[in-house]
Amino acid sequence: MAWLKEAFVLAVFAVFSVAATGQRTLVLVDNWSIRESHSIFFKNLRDAGYDLSFKTADDASLALVKYGEFLYDNLVIFSPSVEEFGGSVDVPAITNFIDGGGNVLVAASSDIGDPLRELATECGVEFDEEKTAVIDHLNYDLADQGKHTLIVAEPSNLIEASMIVGKKGKSPFLFRGVGMVSDPENPLVLNILHASSTAYSHSPSEKIEEFPHAVGTNTLLVAGLQARNNARVVFVGSLDFFSDEFFQSAVQSANKGDKFPQSGNQELAQSLTSWTFRQKGVLRVGKVSHHRTGEKAPDAAYIINQDIDYSIVIEELVNGEWKAFNGDDVQLEFVRIDPFVRTTLKRKNGVFYTSFMLPDIYGVFQFRVDYNRIGYTRLFSTTQVSVWPLQHTQYERFIPSAFPYYSAAFSMMAGVVLLSFVFLHYKEEPKEKKE
Repeated sequence: MAWLKEAFVLAVFAVFSVAATGQRTLVLVDNWSIRESHSIFFKNLRDAGYDLSFKTADDASLALVKYGEFLYDNLVIFSPSVEEFGGSVDVPAITNFIDGGGNVLVAASSDIGDPLRELATECGVEFDEEKTAVIDHLNYDLADQGKHTLIVAEPSNLIEASMIVGKKGKSPFLFRGVGMVSDPENPLVLNILHASSTAYSHSPSEKIEEFPHAVGTNTLLVAGLQARNNARVVFVGSLDFFSDEFFQSAVQSANKGDKFPQSGNQELAQSLTSWTFRQKGVLRVGKVSHHRTGEKAPDAAYIINQDIDYSIVIEELVNGEWKAFNGDDVQLEFVRIDPFVRTTLKRKNGVFYTSFMLPDIYGVFQFRVDYNRIGYTRLFSTTQVSVWPLQHTQYERFIPSAFPYYSAAFSMMAGVVLLSFVFLHYKEEPKEKKE
């Protein structure tokens, strides 16, 4: 009975270990008052099961790695004005954390320091300079203090990706902070929330003498990045965006005049954090199988022009559980350098399947599924197989397409026989000599 009890304890420990995976989160703040001013946001994280560790950004004991292992799965930086991180944390350490699969959520403000601007540049996003803010003289909230920096962003300005931003509501968002632009040559950057066409980024206390850093819809309020290793990074230009004040504040745009009892900040913040920390939009590959049609086991090698059945199981993480993925646009490619076959997979209970005929070309091929959609982790699966030509005993005895050549050969033989017969049996009459 002792071994049974020990096995039970180990099983429970394993379950809790799996459940805790991806929940260790380090929160860096400028000062401890942020824990109080953003208490609703942090409470939502705790309710979602995240293990939060709070430290100031200049803490001398800061570390993301210990003995070659990452201490945290997620990093929240709510310290926009930091000029130098403490301990062993710096911008290269954070980028190394991202390269190792860690997720990062960054909130900036008009007091942004150089480290956050450098980190954003590494991720394909460029913040405006310190002491600047996003200004909109039309779409600002009536509670603004006169500088028109408390702007109102409509839900229509969100990216068309419900997996990232959730279901679009009617309540607009409050924003007060620094603007940014994305690198147009970086295909991994996502423009999650942009400002209206009348907004621009500049210092509200200075006269505009040069063209602003960001103008119109190019002014980003929220930007994201999903790296090639599926690590996720989100930059929000406003630390106040996550504050209790903005979560509970009413919104009334000076331009449209419609009043909403509560902003949409809280719902958007929850969707962003769930996506950033990979609690949704995560796909994985299950069982992959391939075999000749009518059989169950795969062959060591296939022969050209054979009919093949292929299937792959794809699962999606939903509310902490792996469930069948319901996508309808998953494609299979049969590749030898270039695709020879490309077909859309059919779906049934999470199993994606198809049947097709192998090409009339032999070589080393791959069954390849490369699914890359906005909001989802990249799904990539390859299975290598060999395709052989026909053996000499597998060819047809008579090929219909060769009938003209067959007839030409036999007609030549018949002609030779006829010519030989005529040549052998033909006799000329002797000619008589005339005297």
